[in-house]
Amino acid sequence: MLARKLDLIADALAQGTGAAIAVRALETGRRKGLRIWFNDLDEKRGPVAELKPHGLKSHGVSLGFGSFSAQVLEQISDASPEDIQLARSLVKSVARSAEIDIPGQSVDEWLVQDGGFRIEARYRHDHTLPHEDESLTETCREVIIPLMAAMAELIGYDVVEDPSASLTPEVEGGLSRATVSRRERNPRNRLLCLRIHGAYCGCCGLDPESRYGHAGSILEVHHLEPVSMLEHPRPYDPETDLIPLCPNCHRAVHTRRPWPLTPHELAAYMEEAGHA
Repeated sequence: MLARKLDLIADALAQGTGAAIAVRALETGRRKGLRIWFNDLDEKRGPVAELKPHGLKSHGVSLGFGSFSAQVLEQISDASPEDIQLARSLVKSVARSAEIDIPGQSVDEWLVQDGGFRIEARYRHDHTLPHEDESLTETCREVIIPLMAAMAELIGYDVVEDPSASLTPEVEGGLSRATVSRRERNPRNRLLCLRIHGAYCGCCGLDPESRYGHAGSILEVHHLEPVSMLEHPRPYDPETDLIPLCPNCHRAVHTRRPWPLTPHELAAYMEEAGHA
């Protein structure tokens, strides 16, 4: 595999996980595989994913922990309920397109309890791809990126905070604007949101990758929870509380303050203006 292809896969992994990722090609007979880990951890001190050929149209993926992962496992044990929920949702999203098994645990309620934790997946391509590199890229997109993103969330890779949000600790319905901003900026939330809702704007329908090609990774995440209507906070659900918006629509919904327009309200404005 060309180094350029490995770099592209590493970039896609970094974008989805919010962490720098190392990728190495594996020679597994006539077909290639991949070994993937977090760049700031060596292969023995954290989660490692391996992708190997499985039959003519399938890849097998395994994710486990290196033999010296005690420090990372301790960090994972401190993950918040919200972090755990997002990690589980990311793994569940893999089960929509791949066979997945977590030995001794369910896909819905798993926990990383020790270094023996493993996730096994099998991804079958619907057709024979003309180039092996394309099949590897597809398996990474559908399986490895969300699995590694789940691990990144549990480990606690930082989300860049909006300084202005941290200066406005106003709470309504038990949810601060800083919390909303953090959720919207979390790359793992963005990844899950796009996997569930699709890579197009939930208001205007823009598909930026179709329009801009490789420069089309511009969709943003918007927090749907109508916090101004809540008398009491409720559990956050990353599968239902987020929607992808293009930058223009995202900025437009936030023109109303302190709490933004709903996507339905913005769509109604667009229809009135003759742009729906």
